[in-house]
Order: sequence, then structure tokens, then C-alpha cells
Amino acid sequence: MMNSLIPLHSHKRMGRYSMIEEFEEDLDESTSLQLWLSDLSTDSATRNLGAVLIGIGGMLGFIIGIMLISGNVSDILSGQVEQSGGTADVEGIVISELVSNSSGAEGISEIDVLLYDEDGIVIGSDSTDSGGRFSIEDVPRRSVKLEVAHPGNITVQVLLIPGDHSQITITLREGEGTQVLDMEGESYLRESVLIATIFAIFTLLTGLAGIFGGIEARKGISYKKTWGLAFLGLWSGGLMFVGPLFTLSGMGLVGLSRGQFYDVHSKED
Repeated sequence: MMNSLIPLHSHKRMGRYSMIEEFEEDLDESTSLQLWLSDLSTDSATRNLGAVLIGIGGMLGFIIGIMLISGNVSDILSGQVEQSGGTADVEGIVISELVSNSSGAEGISEIDVLLYDEDGIVIGSDSTDSGGRFSIEDVPRRSVKLEVAHPGNITVQVLLIPGDHSQITITLREGEGTQVLDMEGESYLRESVLIATIFAIFTLLTGLAGIFGGIEARKGISYKKTWGLAFLGLWSGGLMFVGPLFTLSGMGLVGLSRGQFYDVHSKED
């Protein structure tokens, strides 16, 4: 009976010794990691590398901002429209003017609709059906002028880009002269240019903030100022995610070496 109990106690001791050894190994690994991080936090090379990474991230955003500002956004957007290629149908309806609640606003048949290119050459035409509808197919996606002229009515000219509008409504009014309707989206183009310009300036300024953040990190004087400028530099988005990745990596190293900054070190003292 005693002989059978001795191996059992022996196995228990061996199991305990094994657990203790594993715990000591984990403790040694944890201690080694802590010592390594401690060495990094006191090494000035860590802060300097963080400064370089933050500066690179800011520089990428600054360069992108300059490129956006130096480019003529209006020309770029116009060029995209002209070079987009393809064709589209120009469809719409011609109606009479609403005179009272009981008459007008009805489709007018047999009205000639002409389509001109930028050189004034007719590139398409159609006559309205009984419901006043017209359709000109396979028109190149470039700036064109749609003209509806009828005796006794004001001539209507519509500037447009085929495919940008699913339905064009033209109202004929009695009188003389010409009415020009601009549906090319110039107002939207101006808004797009304004938004793009604001975005370019924002990218430029935040990229500049990132550069100054790297300089502040190199000086090692103010940790708060460095962190704030680096955070602004994140929003520059240089080369999409590349710039922010550099900045985040630099901020991580700066955070690890925060004890090297004068304002942090002086408070701890």
C-alpha cells in the first residue's frame, strides 16, 4: 500500500516543479521585455526616430497639398468630362406655358428639336410626338446646345452634357427673343473647385503641422506640443494611408520616450 502511494506523491511534486519552472520562464520573458522597453524609453535614438517618422508623414501630406493647390482643379474637372468618352441619349419633353389652371402645360407635337456641337454644327435632331416628347440617341458626351424654335414663341437654347439629365423639360412661351438655360452644371463645378481648394489648403496646413511636430519631437522640449502637432499631421493623409502610418509609428515611439521631454521630466522631478 505504501509503495503505491510513493509514486503518486512523486508525480505531484514533479508537476509542481514543472509549473514553477514555467512560471519562472514567463517571468523572465516578461522581465526581459520590460527591460528592453525601459532601455528604449531612455534611449534618445527612440525619440529621434519617432521625430523622423512624424516628419516624413507630415512631409508627404505637405507635398500632396502643394500638388492639389498648384493643379487647376477647374481644368481637371472639365477635362474629365470631355475625355470621359462614350455616348448618351438626350431625351425630354416640350410643353406649352401654363396660362391658367385649366389650360397650358401640355405636350406640343411636331416641334423641331436641334442639337448643336461647340462649333455650331447640327449633330442631331428630332420632332416631338403627340405627347411632346423627343429623343436624340447616341450623342457624344461633350458640351452641346439643344435648341427649340417655333414661330410666335421665344426660342429656347439649353446648354448641357448628354447623359447628365434623364429628362429635359422645355416650356415654350409666347414672345420674341432667345432664352438660354445653362444645365452644364457650372455652378456645381464652382462648388467642386471650392471644396477641392479648401481640402488642398487643409492638407497643406495639417502636413505642415506634422513637419513641425517632428521638429518639436527632435528638440525634446514640449511633449504636449509635439503630440498635438503630430495629431494634426495625421489628418493630412499623405498618400492615403502611408503618411498617417508613418505619423502613427512616430507617435508611438515618442509616447514610449515621453520621459525624455523636458516638460514631462521636470514634473516627475
